[in-house]
Formats: sequence, C-alpha cells, structure tokens
Amino acid sequence: MLEETPPIVDTLVQDWNLLSENWRVGLVVFGLVFGTAAVAYIASFIVHALEKRFQRSSNLWDDALLHAARKPVVAFVWLQGVYWAAEVAHRYSQAEVFKVNDTILRLGFVWILVWTVLRLIKEGEIILSSPVKMQKPMDYTTVTAVSKLSRAVVIITAVLIAMQSLGYSISGVLAFGGVGGIAIGFAAKDLLANFFGGFIIHLDRPFKVGDWVRSPDRNIEGTVEHIGWRLTTVRTFDKRPLYVPNAIFTTIAVENPSRMFNRRISETVGVRYADVTQMATIVANIRSMLENHDDIDSEQTVIVNFNTFNASSLDIMIYTFTKTVDWVTFHSVKQDVLLKISDLIQEQGAEVAFPTRTLHLADNARVEHGGERGAQETTPAHQSRQGESAEAQSDDE
Repeated sequence: MLEETPPIVDTLVQDWNLLSENWRVGLVVFGLVFGTAAVAYIASFIVHALEKRFQRSSNLWDDALLHAARKPVVAFVWLQGVYWAAEVAHRYSQAEVFKVNDTILRLGFVWILVWTVLRLIKEGEIILSSPVKMQKPMDYTTVTAVSKLSRAVVIITAVLIAMQSLGYSISGVLAFGGVGGIAIGFAAKDLLANFFGGFIIHLDRPFKVGDWVRSPDRNIEGTVEHIGWRLTTVRTFDKRPLYVPNAIFTTIAVENPSRMFNRRISETVGVRYADVTQMATIVANIRSMLENHDDIDSEQTVIVNFNTFNASSLDIMIYTFTKTVDWVTFHSVKQDVLLKISDLIQEQGAEVAFPTRTLHLADNARVEHGGERGAQETTPAHQSRQGESAEAQSDDE
C-alpha cells in the first residue's frame, strides 16, 4: 500500500529542507488535491468536447456512452487523486483512519463501474423508446421492464463483489440467502405475488402505459399511468388515482379498449305500425346511407333489417362499425348517423314510434256529456248550495 505513492512525492517530502516535515507533507497533500481538481476539470472538458463532436454523427450509441461516462470519469480522477493524497498522509502520520485506503479504493472502483453501467442502461432506455431517435421505437413498457431488470442484476452483482472485497465469502452469503429466501418467501408471499404479477404484465403485455383498461370482474377502469413491480397506477375517468396490486391482474379478466380497430354502433329504431307499407324503403335507404357514410367502415359488418313486431313499434335493427376509435369522435359520428336515420324516416312520411295504447269500447257503450245534463237537471244538494250562497250574499249587503 505505502509503496504505491509516486516516487516524485517521496523526493519532494524528503529532499526539500526549506520547511519542516509536517509543512512539506501538508503542501504535497494540497498539491495532489489541487492537481486532482485540475485533471478532473480537463478530463470533463475533453469528454464534453468529444460528446459534442460525436453528436454530429448518425450513431446514437457513442453519444450515449460518452454521456454516461463523463461524470464517472471525473469521479475516477478524484478517487485516484484523493487516494494518493491519503497514502502520503498515511506514510508520514501513521494515523489509524488511513488504514482503510485500500478498501475504500476497491469499493470506489466498484461504485464507479456500477454507476457507469447504470447510466448507460438509462441512456439506452431513452434511445430505444424515443420516437424522435428511433424510426421504429420499442414498446415503452417492455423497454422499462428490461431496464429495471438489468439494473437489478447490476446492483446485485455489485453488492456481491463489494462483499467479496470486504472479506466476506460469497458462497456463505449465497447459502445464507437461500435459507433466508425461504423464510422471506413465506413471510412476504403477497409481495412476491405482486412482483411476479408485474413480471407477467411485462412479459405478456396485456396493456402498456397510456392504454385504457377495464375489468368486467372488478371495478377497475381508467388509463394506465405507471406499471411498477408491486403496483400498477390507473387514473380513473373522474381523475382519481387507483393503485392496483399486480397480483390481481393474474386472476381477473382485463379488457383493453385502446387496442380496438373500430367502435360499434348497435341501436334499435322503432317505426309506427301505421307506416308498415314504408318499411322496406326505409330499411333500404338506411342501409345505403351507412354504406356510403365517410365515417362508417363498410368493410366491417353492416346490418340493417326489420327485426320484430314490438308492443307499439316496428323495430329496425342497426348494427355497424365506425372507422374511428376515439371516444369523443365516435359519439359525434353516432349522433350524425342517428339524425340521418331520423331524416330518412321522415322523408317517407313516416314517424319514429313512441309507446302508445289504444282503448277499444263495446258497440253499445254510450258516453253522456256531463255539461249538457248538468244544465238540464239540478240535484237537491245543488239547490241547497245555491240557497246558502244567496243568503250569504244578502247578509253581506
């Protein structure tokens, strides 16, 4: 350890007799730290200049590598420079605190390497999922899942290497981890179920961030905002966040309306029984209108048929699909279709039916008009009321 200091440092400390040894050691340490700062600045400037130069090329990965390595390079320079300064201080002071220099150096190298790899993974995630940088970007959910898994592997590997550097046996750690993993598995089975549920979501990809999902089994409906390893965040249509444990998605059915190719219009329109002679023409006109409508997908199923004799209407079944899948646009198209159907019915002199009831009376039934009979007959009670009214009027006078 002590032999790794540069020879020029020993020469400056031992042969420079103008100052005492403590002052000479202090100046050398200061010079090493100052030189480290200067070298770190120069290294950062060089990497930044190379980064700007490589940005002009069409290759995106060299930019990602330089951007990921710029800060770790500076950290490496500082680590090596401070290590040399600590070694000089240790040689001439013999302080106990400097005995951990080698351990800190090894752990520092591991940390810098891991930091570089993690930054590179992050840059790769941005490149692969960006529609600006890639002509055919990968699915964001898949890229995020692979990125998280890669970071987990790197961190676990770094922890094992660090423990080996500290003198711990990796085989013993792995054996303890196997036994402890069983105990943890029983204690945190729900947590593990959510973890593997998140893994299945990333693997099967029934939905991704930004999709509209709903479940007929549970009261779950909204837009997916985030897919984590334990929870999936769904923003409901009343703007509330809904946090769903991932294990639930392995046991319920999930619909993904965002992946529809069309939206369906399925309606029943009733016409009066009095317009039965116009039904064939009305049905034909509605079918022709739908087949020629700009927003209706004529390649999908189009059904327009007189369907049934209902209680107070002749029902026409209308079944078709729109080209748009946008929820707001769909309702505008549906409104236009229904208004045109109403116009086509009126063009034939027919009307849209509404619930009615017809009352049939027997032939010998006779209705007497109460007004005519009341004018001819006066009951005793009526006469009494007339007398009381006259007396009251007389008293008032």
